[in-house]
Amino acid sequence: MFHTIIIAGHLGRDPEMRYLPDGRPVTTFSVASTRRWTGQDGKPQEETVWFRVSAFGKLAETCNQYLAKGRPVLIEGRLRPDDRGNPRTWVGQDGMVHASYEVMANTVRFLGRREEAAAPVVEEIPEYEEPMPEEEIPF
Repeated sequence: MFHTIIIAGHLGRDPEMRYLPDGRPVTTFSVASTRRWTGQDGKPQEETVWFRVSAFGKLAETCNQYLAKGRPVLIEGRLRPDDRGNPRTWVGQDGMVHASYEVMANTVRFLGRREEAAAPVVEEIPEYEEPMPEEEIPF
């Protein structure tokens, strides 16, 4: 079986790069994808979904170098659920339930104005590998 997810959104914070015990770089960042519409009552509505993105290898290094909070990006990758197969959920200060989805990035496209998008599109086609145990992920 195979699945892929494509996300267009904005970075919620600056990326953070770390190194795994084997020396491989990993960069993590959050992306917010917001949908806006007008409800039947004529009032504007909004729904934001947060994604936690992880990039490895050369892709991690490039993301760490070029991305910053607020930057628009397009991510292509695969979902990584929690131990029960669900997104991570929490109750915010506003009392609302929020969800965060884990995404392992294969491709990152830098969006925005031409001068901002000067960085190359980076694609990492990973070979099949066993899933990384939770205790080895550095975040």
